[in-house]
Parts: sequence; C-alpha cells; structure tokens
Amino acid sequence: MTDRNYMMAERIASEAAKKGGRTFYVGGLVRDRLMGRENKDVDIEVHGIDPSVLHEILEKLGKPIAMGASFGVYGLKGYEIDIAMPRKETATGRGHKDFDVFVDPYLGTEKAAIRRDFTINAMMQDVLTGEIVDHFGGQEDLKEGVIRHVNDVTFAEDPLRVLRAAQFAARFKFDVAPETIKLSSTMDLSALACERIMGELQKAFLKSDKPSVFFEVLFKMNQLGYWFPEILTLKGVPQNVQHHPEGDVWNHTMMTLDAAASFRSSASYPLGLMMSALVHDAGKSVATEVKDGEIHAYMHETLGLPLVQKFLDRICNEVKLQRYVLNMTEQHMKPNMYYKDGAARKKYCKMFDESVCPDDLLLLSKADHFGRTDPSPYEEQEAFLRNELEVFKERMAQPFVQGRDLVEAGVRPGPEFHEALLFAHKLRLAGVPKERALSQTLAEFFRDKA
Repeated sequence: MTDRNYMMAERIASEAAKKGGRTFYVGGLVRDRLMGRENKDVDIEVHGIDPSVLHEILEKLGKPIAMGASFGVYGLKGYEIDIAMPRKETATGRGHKDFDVFVDPYLGTEKAAIRRDFTINAMMQDVLTGEIVDHFGGQEDLKEGVIRHVNDVTFAEDPLRVLRAAQFAARFKFDVAPETIKLSSTMDLSALACERIMGELQKAFLKSDKPSVFFEVLFKMNQLGYWFPEILTLKGVPQNVQHHPEGDVWNHTMMTLDAAASFRSSASYPLGLMMSALVHDAGKSVATEVKDGEIHAYMHETLGLPLVQKFLDRICNEVKLQRYVLNMTEQHMKPNMYYKDGAARKKYCKMFDESVCPDDLLLLSKADHFGRTDPSPYEEQEAFLRNELEVFKERMAQPFVQGRDLVEAGVRPGPEFHEALLFAHKLRLAGVPKERALSQTLAEFFRDKA
C-alpha cells in the first residue's frame, strides 16, 4: 500500500505541475525519511493551483474523499494519502481545535511552513525532484537532535504542542531547545481535551525506549501540575535506601516505566502495562512514613487506589483501561513479595485468579524489580513465578463444578447456593478434580443439612 501511495502522490504532482502547481511531501514524512525511519503516513501539500483545479485532478485520478474540503484537505478512495493545500490558521480560543482556517494556494512555502510546530516537522520535499525546502533550519536541528519550535506566536496558539515536544523528545531521544522549554512553560493546557492528552501519552508509552523522558521534559516545562499531579507529587517522596538506592519514588517510577518499555511487546495489553507502571506506586505519596528510624509505605498498593482512580478519570474514560490499571496497581506487590516469603502455591493461585491479566502482572512485577539501581538477578525468580502461573493455567483448564452441576445433583437455588459455588471454586484453585470437588461441596453445604 505504501508504494501505491507514493506512486499516486507522484501522479498528483505531475498533473498539478501541468497546471502550474508544485507538490511537496510535508510534516513527519520528510523528517522520518531523513532519519531513515519508516512512516506510512503519506501527506502531500499542493501549491500554486486553485482548489477547484485540484479537485478536478483528483476526480481524474480516482474518487476524492472530502476529509475537510473547506480546509483544503482531501483523501482518495483506495489510498492512504492526505492531500492538502496551503492554509493559514488563526486561533479563536484556548483549545486544540479552536482555529479559523483559510485556504490560500498561493501563500508560498515559507508562510505555509510557519504554522508547523517544530523545525524538524516544517521541512518540505518536492515530490517530483526530491528537493528539500527548509526555511527554519530543520535539517540542522535534526542532525543535532533538537526539538525547536518554529515561531513563538503560532506555536503558542496550540497548547497540545507542549506535549508533542515531550513525546518527540522521548521517541527520538532528542533534547528540547531551551527557548522551547521556556515558551512551553507559559502555556495553559487546561482547555485541552483528555483524548488529546491521552493521544500524546500513548505515543510516548508505546513508541519510545525511554518514556520517562516524556515526564522529565514536562517537569522541566513546569507542565505536570494540571494533568499529572499524582505523578508530580512523587518528587521528593523518600524510600528505604536499602531497597531503593535510586532515590525517591519519582526516580523509581521513571526507572520502572523504562523497564516496562523494554518488554511491553510481550504484554497482552501494552498500553495498560505502561499506564500501570506509571501509577503503581502512586500510593506512596500518602502511605510513606518513618517508623523506628526506617521509611515504610505500608499498604500503598491499596491506599493509592483512590489517587489512581482520580488520575484515570481525568485522563481517560475507557472502562477496560481503568479496570486493568486499578487491578494491576493493587496486585503489583504480590508476585515478588510471595517469592521472597516462600508463599504456598495456594497463594499464587489465588493471586492469579484475582488478577485481570496474570501474564502482564508478572511483567509489571519484573519492571518494578528492575526499576532501581543495581537490581539483583531475576532469572531464577522469574522462572519460578512463570512455573506457578503455568500450574494455575493448567488447573483452570480442567473441568470444574458449575451451577448446573449442583442443580443436576438435586440442589435448589437458595441462600447457600452462591457460597457453595465459591467453595467449589476454592477447590478448583487447589487442583481438586471435579468429581471430588462436587462431592465435597455437596457434603459441606447440602447433604448434612437434608
């Protein structure tokens, strides 16, 4: 599909050139091409012809899709390509979408590019000749690894760009220019929709080797307070140096986040795993205390749940994600703690049974282990935990007592019916075969009462 998109871009450019126009690849595609990165989003911008002429060209080549025709933005059926015309934008409010847009095909490349966020995204490449048009030093910033805004006025009109700077820094391992950090620190993010925040956060979580950079950059910009206050409060919260030589809870959280990123591809729910790694110790901000000269955070995994819920309600409304993260936060201590304490198998089975995703729970515990300076070897512990999980899965795969089994045995539903099913489930977790479990359940709840 990508090759077809490029071929179509060249056909559009050729037809536009016949009418006196010029067509450019724009945005992240040019940046990623120069970086040697794959980018499947083919975006082109057509200059120097009227919108009606562009529409005629697109009708000649296929079936145009009006993705924002009043803004000069089209698609083409059967192709993954965005076709735009130069436009000017004027802010009308504080939100990401509060703009008046005016199409001006004769605006010129410099004025068209000035509305872009960063110099590395403001470069254009002629579709037909390959010439790079770079009015703002994007190639140099790309070479030096710098995220730098194009223009003070246009950048400040869109507060989402503060988070884009942070996620680009995390994804590309770039530094944010001091003047961009300074300008970003003056911008108000409160009018942004949570979906926009979540979109940038998800890119940092899933596309960067070190998602911690996203939060470190936002901290430098003084921009954690509105959307991420529960994370900001972890700064300066002390930990027991014997177990956490890396320092405060913020340091541990950032290291855990980066550790989780290193094996997120193994997770059943990568986004959920990363979000859980971010908030797993949020409760330490309210649970940490000093007893007998030692720092403790007893019950932080449960005391922190209201904080995690508040954070999740602010940043997303996805039920699946919220349920997953709350469950993982509450359970995250158990695998490593049970291993250390030499817990019995029934504890592991109960833990896995209560987990929303047992496989990912072990990944979170592994990230938690490596989220510290000089962690101890983990191979033996991980193998043991994985074996316990396999035992649990084998037990869950065996036939088990269900409600219909009790009914077939002559039991009528009543007050003790639910309790009987819970008892049968405990026997299932213990590995008791179905026939014996049914017999024991009937004896425990019904036969002696007949």
